[in-house]
Amino acid sequence: MNNVLLNNIDHQDLRVITRRSATYGDDVKSALTFPAEFRNVQACYPIVFQKTADGKFQSLALFGFQDKENLFLGPDGWDAQYVPLTVERQPFLIGFRDREPMVHIDLASPRVSRTEGEALFRTYGGSTEFLERMSSVLLTIHQGLEAAPAFIDALLQHNLLESFVLDIELNDRSHHRLTGFYTINEERLGALAAGGLERMHKAGYLQAIYMAIASLSHFRDLIERRNRLNAAHR
Repeated sequence: MNNVLLNNIDHQDLRVITRRSATYGDDVKSALTFPAEFRNVQACYPIVFQKTADGKFQSLALFGFQDKENLFLGPDGWDAQYVPLTVERQPFLIGFRDREPMVHIDLASPRVSRTEGEALFRTYGGSTEFLERMSSVLLTIHQGLEAAPAFIDALLQHNLLESFVLDIELNDRSHHRLTGFYTINEERLGALAAGGLERMHKAGYLQAIYMAIASLSHFRDLIERRNRLNAAHR
């Protein structure tokens, strides 16, 4: 990575390739998401939770069953109506100067070009609509990830996260097991006292919880996508 603060002097002629393919790093099994994005994410992907190396939890949109498997990535690009913001924002990152958020760019990204893609700056100064969109995406991600720990704490406080194992048998009779993830325990959620439910509702967490639960129906879609991929490679 080569992250630098974006500016219209050094980077006037930079462009960003927005096509989706493994060439540009889109062959990923999952992407980080956050409660404020769950409504959009749950329309296409399962939302699961994962414990990080430091013992904390994060939420993920799941695209496949194994490393570097993105079942939504095909010859025509990304096959879903919604692309999670932490994927869309690449190769941009948010940084801070005197606590003010600033747009950074990874100059080592294969998406960065001087000959093709979306322009970042207008010929006579000012940001393009594309760069303004990316700035907005970065701010949304920053705010969403800032708010996420309080949501996770509420889930843990009520013991709502549980680990799960998904055993899959594909049409070709092969067996696969998905492990290492957590989901929301619906039984414990249903048994919450009225006071706990009210606090979760006032904090705006109940909607995100129900979105995460509803998203699990997309495991069927992932399995079907994997079956189609296997059949195509026979």
